[in-house]
Amino acid sequence: MKILLVSPKYIETFWSFKHVLKFIYKKSTSPPLGLLTVAAMIPEEWEKKLVDMNVNALNDKDLLWADFVFISAITIQKESVKEIITRCKDMGVRIVAGGPLFTVSHDDYDEVDHLVLNEAEITLPLFLEDLRNGCAEHIYTSNRWADINKTPVPLWELISIKKYASMNIQYSRGCPYDCEFCDIPMLYGHTPRIKDKDQILEELESLYSRGWRDQIFFVDDNFIGNKKKLKNELLPAVIEWMKQRRNPFTFVTQISINLSDDEELMRLMVQAGFDTVFVGIETPNEESLAECGKFLNKNRDLIASVKNIQKSGLQVEGGFIVGFDSDPLSIFESQIRFIQKSEIVTAMVGLLNALRGTRLHQRLEKENRLLKDDSGDNTDCSINFIPEMNRETLIKGYKKILRTIYSPDYYYERVRGFLKNYKPLRKKTFQFRFSYLGAFLKSILFLGIIGKERFHYWRLFFGTIFKRPRLFLLAMKFAIYGFHFRRYFDTYL
Repeated sequence: MKILLVSPKYIETFWSFKHVLKFIYKKSTSPPLGLLTVAAMIPEEWEKKLVDMNVNALNDKDLLWADFVFISAITIQKESVKEIITRCKDMGVRIVAGGPLFTVSHDDYDEVDHLVLNEAEITLPLFLEDLRNGCAEHIYTSNRWADINKTPVPLWELISIKKYASMNIQYSRGCPYDCEFCDIPMLYGHTPRIKDKDQILEELESLYSRGWRDQIFFVDDNFIGNKKKLKNELLPAVIEWMKQRRNPFTFVTQISINLSDDEELMRLMVQAGFDTVFVGIETPNEESLAECGKFLNKNRDLIASVKNIQKSGLQVEGGFIVGFDSDPLSIFESQIRFIQKSEIVTAMVGLLNALRGTRLHQRLEKENRLLKDDSGDNTDCSINFIPEMNRETLIKGYKKILRTIYSPDYYYERVRGFLKNYKPLRKKTFQFRFSYLGAFLKSILFLGIIGKERFHYWRLFFGTIFKRPRLFLLAMKFAIYGFHFRRYFDTYL
């Protein structure tokens, strides 16, 4: 059997980092972890190829070669999915599809030959067995949660790792919280299921043995969902593994704000090699937090919590949302003030959208306020329901936030403030790469010579060299990030 695994193309978003990737000569931020894991579940004797359309084009010869095309996708890839399905149908190639997009909207994809939904560890073996026996069905679903201790190591040999800015790995699935706008509880449950520490070390070793020496993103929806296991088992094991191999990786992940309450956990994460965490802050408005069920963020000094995490040696990237029913007209200025005061350099501000399968989608459907399916991109000024606030006022205010926080004056002020107070506890092992030199030279040209932010760039450049030389590379990284953010918003807003 010949299996072609296809990762559809993402539409360009805030998080695609298109302009950053050009600086560092990479094609995509990270590889399709789901498909690489699925590939490892397919019988070893079957031939397998993988085409990531964010890195390489999908050619007709690839489709003609395949007996089956396996597609896995999320909402933001659905336009590319339509194209792939059409091409497969035109060429008579059978399609097997799974992943979050198909799990929540499989009724929209009757033309797909086989829908293998929910978690692949459960439904894929059932499909493969029926396929061997010549009786494969149209749809496979399950209401059980998978034991991810049985999940195999991704088949990294199917990709060229040098084309990606980061590799990814998964320690847990599920989140103990129940935010109204989030589809994770529906897809993966409330109880975090975790992998054994030896399994994670095996996955780290698999990347190390392939020559990877850069960032790894733990894609967990909430990495600290089980703090006890982290502190007692995983992090001590990773600390020792990293020490033995002279710290080949840096780690990034997603966490909830209550990390700030646990000094021991922050210390262990930094010792293990974590240097960046994404935190869903959402809004400084207490009424909006209550509305969406983000109770963990209520009744706390959010800025103090962010500062405490940063003080531990972890950079905080923040997620923010406007468009809640409880948002007052002052929310736009409040978001700007919060982002500046918190010194969160990378602040992803999006418009609220109702994803299928969320409590928000169900509520708005009952209230007869849904307009259309969401695009999957909450930064493109689209909104798929009738908001409480006047729509034009909401869009105008949203644009004001973005144009303000990513203007050179505001952005570089946050960068300088963050670097002034940032004291990383773990000394990184520097590994020179020609891409670093190329990115540095490009930054001088595009930011320091022909860029509108020339004054800010050189102020940051020399200020960091003379006052915080250890953070010079990080400062230049932030400068390039700022270039990306402004180019994105100038293009799409």
